[in-house]
Amino acid sequence: MPSEPTMPRPSSSTDALRRLIGLRRLSIAAMFGVLLIVPWLLDIPLPGASLLPVAAALLVANGLTRLRLSRISDVSAAELFAQLCIDLAAWSAFLYFTGGATNPLISLLLPLVAIGAATLSAPYAWALAVLAVAAYSILWDFNEQLDIYDSGLAVHWHLAGMWLTFALSAGVIVWYVVRMTAVIRSRDQALAEAREARLRGERIVALGNLAAGAAHELGTPLGTMAILAGELARNPALDPETRADAALLGTQIDHCKAILGGLTLRAGSLRAEGGTTLPADAWLHGIIDRWRSLRPHVRLAARIDCGHPAPSLVADTTLEQAIHNLINNAADACPEGVECEAGSDGQHLVVRVLDRGPGIPESLQAGRELPPSLGAGLGIGLLLAFGAVERCGGHIAFAPRPGGGTIATLTLPIAALRP
Repeated sequence: MPSEPTMPRPSSSTDALRRLIGLRRLSIAAMFGVLLIVPWLLDIPLPGASLLPVAAALLVANGLTRLRLSRISDVSAAELFAQLCIDLAAWSAFLYFTGGATNPLISLLLPLVAIGAATLSAPYAWALAVLAVAAYSILWDFNEQLDIYDSGLAVHWHLAGMWLTFALSAGVIVWYVVRMTAVIRSRDQALAEAREARLRGERIVALGNLAAGAAHELGTPLGTMAILAGELARNPALDPETRADAALLGTQIDHCKAILGGLTLRAGSLRAEGGTTLPADAWLHGIIDRWRSLRPHVRLAARIDCGHPAPSLVADTTLEQAIHNLINNAADACPEGVECEAGSDGQHLVVRVLDRGPGIPESLQAGRELPPSLGAGLGIGLLLAFGAVERCGGHIAFAPRPGGGTIATLTLPIAALRP
């Protein structure tokens, strides 16, 4: 079965460039805000003919960057450095025409350095810091001063501007660092989940190798047991009830031989070779009928409604075994009887197994861990069920059942099961 195509996930470098685009919008808004508010509020004339081209150039650069970002899947460190240099050059030009180092907006160069330190590698980050210090130093002596008639008022507004730029710089730095921290945490969680899946896969492969060896070793004793059970079932000296039990024993041995014969096909693969296409309801009914034949003494109530017509899917032996194991676990917890419900919403096939047993650990309900032992069993069947379902893009969830017991819900994407 071909796997479903997946959309390429954006790389961390493209995410960083996307955040830079957002910050550049803030820079452009700040430049236009200064052009509009300062002459009106402070009565300080600004050289609009020189400042408007700077803001417009930064706006055009941001538009071109957005266009480029839509056409690439990865961004090099050199390009991120160049993008930050564009912002540094734009603010340096803006500050040159508005007083240079005497302009309180000079502090806005610091967030660019902080962003570079959080985004770039060490050589590029240090290079950006050197450029920012050089720009500050040049603006100290080379600039065009503004005409401010009231020197006392100028000092007051300079201090107010310093406070405003400090507050703005602190907000920008915190916003960017918080975003970066969230990305790092998400990446760490994804790595932990991948590591857990790899370890679980290794355990499943080891179990597959063990199963293949067991299938080879158990073939001979099972054959002997089948012969003996057949002879007992045909022995006229035995009472009918004993012969019926011997016939049932022979049937169970045949099931065991069939299961062992398919272990090498199931172990470590997504589906067995030669899988047939079946309607979902027929596939599920077949699994339930086989389970009933293996455990005839446990009552299983089944309700299956996959719609009309039911979606067709390829019979996957690993998923059959997963559903079989979930029902087995429920029957072990509640030998008096279990229930199985199955349905489809058009996109997912949902199978629910319900029992009235003692329940399951809270850690398994929350999905935090897969315990090595459940009740009196070893939990191997549940481990295999998790592995088979996750390989198909589905998941298994456990929840307490109202009134006592457990509800195991197996969800499978139908698209991953189609021929």
